[in-house]
Amino acid sequence: MNTSITLAHLDTPDDWARAFGVMKELRPHLTDADTFRTQMRRQREEGYRLLAARDDDDTILGLAGYRTQTNTLYGRFVYLDDLVVTARLQRSGIGAQLLDKVREIARHSRCAHFVLDTGLHMALAQRFYYRNGLLAKGMHFVEPLAGHGKETAQ
Repeated sequence: MNTSITLAHLDTPDDWARAFGVMKELRPHLTDADTFRTQMRRQREEGYRLLAARDDDDTILGLAGYRTQTNTLYGRFVYLDDLVVTARLQRSGIGAQLLDKVREIARHSRCAHFVLDTGLHMALAQRFYYRNGLLAKGMHFVEPLAGHGKETAQ
């Protein structure tokens, strides 16, 4: 890849709408840019930040969505909700750059851990995370609650 990559947070509704196409590659259940923008506003109110990798033309190539939390298991930590690089640029190093930047943010915020989940069926993602220094420490269990599974931007 012969372009420079800039990493910067997306903080406005217009920025979030521009990121929709890339995020939809990771989250195909997302329906449209307006609903996504509303969802980002709600998540932002809960501490979520969206970091973008952009090229010289200001095209969004990848995203990392994260939040800082505290619990009794990890203490203060950064949780990586979303990590996606547009399909044509996967294996280009952009994902590692995003991951490194969020890890740096966690360290700078004096977090004790950097945490993420990935699907058991996602072997390529698991290998990527192992190569980038993350270790599997448990399993994530989920129970859909009737009538609440579609809560996104209400």
